[in-house]
Amino acid sequence: MGASEPGTSGVRGYSGNEYLPGVSNLPAPARLSVGIISAGRVGTALGEALEKAGHVVAGVVARSSLSRARAAGRLPESPILDVDAVVARSELIIVSVPDAELAAVISQVAASPGLRPSTLVAHTAGAHGIGILDPIAARGALPLALHPAMTFVGSTDDTTRLARACFGITAADPIGDAIGASLVMEMGGEPVRIPEDHRTLYHAALAHGANHLIALISDAVAVLNAAIEGDAGDTGAANATVDGDATRLAERILAPLVTASLSNVLELGPSALTGPVARGDAAAVTAHLRALRAIPGGDGPHGIADAYRTLARRAADQSGAPATLIDVLEES
Repeated sequence: MGASEPGTSGVRGYSGNEYLPGVSNLPAPARLSVGIISAGRVGTALGEALEKAGHVVAGVVARSSLSRARAAGRLPESPILDVDAVVARSELIIVSVPDAELAAVISQVAASPGLRPSTLVAHTAGAHGIGILDPIAARGALPLALHPAMTFVGSTDDTTRLARACFGITAADPIGDAIGASLVMEMGGEPVRIPEDHRTLYHAALAHGANHLIALISDAVAVLNAAIEGDAGDTGAANATVDGDATRLAERILAPLVTASLSNVLELGPSALTGPVARGDAAAVTAHLRALRAIPGGDGPHGIADAYRTLARRAADQSGAPATLIDVLEES
C-alpha cells in the first residue's frame, strides 16, 4: 500500500490532527516507497531494517562493485538505479554517503526533476543537522537528520544492531520530529532529539567514545604482545600459556577486563575507575611510563606513553588524584 493511497493516513498531507505515527494502539503508518543513496554499510542496513518494518526499498544507488554486490545480496528485490530514477520513485529517500560527498549528493537530489513536494529526505551524517538539506527543503521536500549511533562492519549483523541503537534525530518542526521518531521506532531503535546547533558536539562525543576506544585498545594489545613475547619473540608467546596456544592471546587477556570496565563506567560513571590512578600511586604510573617508552612505538610526542599520560591526566582530574600523581603526569 503506497503512502498516498486512499484509506491510509500517510506522511503526505499529515496534519497534526491525525494520529501520530508509531503509536502502538492506533493504525500503523502507511508503507513508504524508500530510495537508498547509496548501498554502503549504513544505507544497506537501514534499507533492510525498513523493509523488515514493512516499507519497500524501491531503488538503490550503488556505484562501486562492492556496493552493487552488497545491494544484490541484502536488498535482492530492489533495482540498482541512478539518482534521478531513485528520487522519482521514492517517498522516503535515505542519503547515506561519506560526509565529504554529502553536500554534492544533496544538490543532485534537489536538482532531480522527480523530486516531489512532501518527499521525506533523510541523511545519516552524525555531524550535520538539517541545515545541509536546505536545497531539498527549497523544493518542498521534508528534511530529516537520522543518525544511528552505531558502528557498522558491512554484514547482516549491522541490521540486528540497529534494534539496540539510539538515533540522533534533528527535524524542522514537530511533524518532522514525529515522522523521524516513528521511522526509528519501527526499526527497533530509540529516537533522541539533538538540537541543530549541537550536532557537532553530539558527533564529537560519539567519535571520542567509540573511535578513540579502538585506538586505545589497539595500543593496549600492542603493549601486551610486547610483554608476552619478551626477548624470546614468538617463542615467548608460545610459552605463555599452559597449552601453548598464543592465538590472539593479548585480545583474550583484555576482553573480559575491558568489557567489565565498559559496563562499569556506563553504570557508575567516573567512580568505576580502578588501578594506580584511582589509588594515587605515583610510583606505579612513573614505572608504567618508563616501560612504555622502551617498546617500539612507545616513545615520542605521539607515542603510546604520551597517550597513556594524557588519558591518565584526565582520569586523575575525574578521580581527584593527589598532587604527587598530578606532578608526575605534568612533568612526564
